[in-house]
Amino acid sequence: MIKPSVVEADAVRLRQAMTQSLKTSGVLGDPAWLAAVATVPRHRFVPGFYLPAREPDEQGLTVWEPVTAEADYGRWLAAAYSDSTLITQFDDHETDWAAPRARHGGAPTSSSTMPSLVLRMWADADVAEGHTVLEIGTGSGYSTALACERLGSADITSLDVDPRRLETAAKALHSCGYTPTLAVADGRFGYWPEAHFDRVVAACSFRVVPPTLIAQTRPGGKILLTLSGWLYGYARVLLTVAEDGTAEGPLLPGTVSFMSARADAAPAYGNPAHWVAGLPERARPARYGPERIMASTTEAFQLRYLAQSAVPDAQLMSLEGIVVLVDTVSGSAASLAPGASGWDVCEAGPVRLWERVEEVLDAFDASGRPGPEMFRLHVHGGEQHLRHPQMTITP
Repeated sequence: MIKPSVVEADAVRLRQAMTQSLKTSGVLGDPAWLAAVATVPRHRFVPGFYLPAREPDEQGLTVWEPVTAEADYGRWLAAAYSDSTLITQFDDHETDWAAPRARHGGAPTSSSTMPSLVLRMWADADVAEGHTVLEIGTGSGYSTALACERLGSADITSLDVDPRRLETAAKALHSCGYTPTLAVADGRFGYWPEAHFDRVVAACSFRVVPPTLIAQTRPGGKILLTLSGWLYGYARVLLTVAEDGTAEGPLLPGTVSFMSARADAAPAYGNPAHWVAGLPERARPARYGPERIMASTTEAFQLRYLAQSAVPDAQLMSLEGIVVLVDTVSGSAASLAPGASGWDVCEAGPVRLWERVEEVLDAFDASGRPGPEMFRLHVHGGEQHLRHPQMTITP
């Protein structure tokens, strides 16, 4: 058992090094946020977490190794003060950190976001003294603690849908002297008891902008959200709320992704082979191959979100060299297979899924392949439209 005094002394040294690293890299430009990072003890918010092993298991699954102070003090504290996202929960199941076990695969459902991204979010939201803030996704509580240190606990409200996660975060926050308003709540519906807010910042992603968040934001207030969907395309948007209850703002540059709000998770789609079996035998040459939205490039990252906006109920998977899109809502499906001179596509159902994606790619190329900052999202009357001077997409 490491003495608490030793842990705190080591933590101070590592925290100073992390703060200096973030400052040198240009992440920290605001002295007040710099002071917050130098003060908040991140290790208290991550008593246990998972790190990936170097090699997958025999089935190709990532092996996630549990890390605690008791099991490996040096690795635990070094990771706590690294600029890394630390996974704290898989598949909505709490870990017994007194006797944790390695995990093989699984879906992360809670984490402590990398400090540089946390700071980027608060900076992008233009948060300043005197602002009342709603944070959606308390998670470990570290981001909440930074906001409390910077703005004061009285102006911070933080929500999490998982009562166990919130309880753990609350204990850590209170042990550090922070007393924000905390609530177990679905972030899609905000928190009326504390409304209206000057800033709303979400640490999870949504399929569409929840109208309740607009209603709970003061005119002139701002909402920073990550939008995602079932194709796992992502875009960040900074909306400003108008007097008439509409909201508008640009997409932000970068390739940031967040876990989806749990209610927005993709539905199970069944056996891909069954979907393929129902497609017609006649195929046509595809104007674009799936690599346009699946490649490991910044442009493909953006295009996946644009394509997803055109076919919001579609999911994508691979089946023995064939790329398959299925829409569990309309019953539509499409498959792309290598052909003699490119890719061939088969489609069935009321929605021609790949044809819609092709239309987005046509418009994107015709517009000069604009970056995300050239698009603006307009939200009004329960509808949202993604607009560029030469194209409009209605998710």
